[in-house]
Amino acid sequence: MKQKLALCLALVALLGLGGQAFAVIGTIDDVPAATLLLPYFEVDLANLNGVNTLFAINNASATAVLAHVTVWSDQSIPVLDFDVYLTGYDVQTLSLREVLQTGNLPRTASDGQDLPDDSISPQGPASQDINFASCSGTLPYTNPALNAAFRAHLQAILQGNPSPSFGTCYGSKKRDNILRGYVTVDTVNSCNVFFPSQLASGYDSVLTDQNVLWGDYFYVNSAQNFAQGETLVHIESCPTCFAPGDHTFYGRYAGGTAIDSREPLPTTMGARYLNPNPLFTGGTDFIVWREGGDQTSAVSYACTRQGPAQWYPLSSTQVVVFDETEQIVTSENCPSGFDCGIDIEIPNEAQRLDVAATFISPFDFGWIYANLQLSGGVMPLLPAYGDNDAQMWLSTVMDADGRFSVGFDGVQLDNANRPTTTIIPTP
Repeated sequence: MKQKLALCLALVALLGLGGQAFAVIGTIDDVPAATLLLPYFEVDLANLNGVNTLFAINNASATAVLAHVTVWSDQSIPVLDFDVYLTGYDVQTLSLREVLQTGNLPRTASDGQDLPDDSISPQGPASQDINFASCSGTLPYTNPALNAAFRAHLQAILQGNPSPSFGTCYGSKKRDNILRGYVTVDTVNSCNVFFPSQLASGYDSVLTDQNVLWGDYFYVNSAQNFAQGETLVHIESCPTCFAPGDHTFYGRYAGGTAIDSREPLPTTMGARYLNPNPLFTGGTDFIVWREGGDQTSAVSYACTRQGPAQWYPLSSTQVVVFDETEQIVTSENCPSGFDCGIDIEIPNEAQRLDVAATFISPFDFGWIYANLQLSGGVMPLLPAYGDNDAQMWLSTVMDADGRFSVGFDGVQLDNANRPTTTIIPTP
């Protein structure tokens, strides 16, 4: 039975820091964490000056740590993992074009692999540098670490084409030379080749509770002369906060046993939008990450389908579009020329949505209430929990091509252990 958790203050002790950081478990704060989420990425294969995604992993502690990076398709199938060693207070910046198109992985090495001159991951004057013996023979990577055949596999499946190696599919069928997906970064105690979807079959043995990671990400598009950025989603570990049956970030991969100890994300968020206008000619896009299947769906599937049979497409409980005077878009008040009766679909686990095209708002400005708890559809309940309280995250991007751009997170209105039951009445 799900434990009813009250939001409580959890003290995050940062090793080697003089101060202390306070955070609320169950509220996603910009504080050092044990897991980082890049909720969505894009890489343009056809144009080197097209969109690319960069992200940084920082160590907030003087203690050296090991981070495990997993690249997932936009349908939540893990496709690549690798390790990054960070000395105390270290930072590593990664370009996903460099990883997925060129095949280069970040070259880092713990003390035991960085002999004789400490030149790969040099120790700073205030930093610890330790040896992870498990990384011998693995770190540092020799680039290109990903061979041509594996790069061809990744470049096919992350745009929805069949794998040239296996003939199966892993991602949404865009097939437009844009690679899409999301990324997670976890603190671990050893170099390993596990995916987080293997939480109950080995990944739990390497996952740690070190709340020391922080970071940010950028979408860079030289061809359109703009960049957009935001902090990564910082997900803290709290080993004493969760019991079996409670929602945790990776809990769906271990039958809801909460062995990952990661705080859950919300099920409902709010975010402002503006439609294309003379200042923001590009209008607004929403970056939406969602929780869907479990370990059984984290594998490839027959390309005759549009997504994993276990959950695709994901359903929603309520999406309400407001203007700035609290008017609600309905089919009854829909202005001429707009199709306000269209179903709003957010079908994948990671996606970028054009607000004007997806949410069909006739208003120039407003905000959107997004309750993405499951409701009917292929998967009405989460198999690990037996409820519909699926996690989600929403970020906003507003841009004027060639002029300027801004990005910011939506507002969290609940969390998966204390889900909202509010249904907004509509005319």
